[in-house]
Amino acid sequence: MVEIIKALYKLMLSLKRYGWLCVLGGEIAYWACVLGGYLPWRTQRGVELHHALFETIPGFVWGSWLSYFWGAALVFVFAWVFAWYMVWMHNTSLESSENR
Repeated sequence: MVEIIKALYKLMLSLKRYGWLCVLGGEIAYWACVLGGYLPWRTQRGVELHHALFETIPGFVWGSWLSYFWGAALVFVFAWVFAWYMVWMHNTSLESSENR
């Protein structure tokens, strides 16, 4: 029984580690998308769609550094919320019915 508990403990996710990995991935994706908004690789309609999607972030305005950092702060918060939820769901699924 002790071996099973130790094996399950190794499978459990750490909120701190998983949270920071989610933040890192979210911030990289966010800044890549912001920079991609200025690259002329798409049609005009594609650029307009890209800008419109970013403007769904509350308070986001293209060309404002404050808006870019506000968006990064929101990604930080949402990444931690996502990490908390995923770690909770994963670790709860590993608990045996005897422990509940």
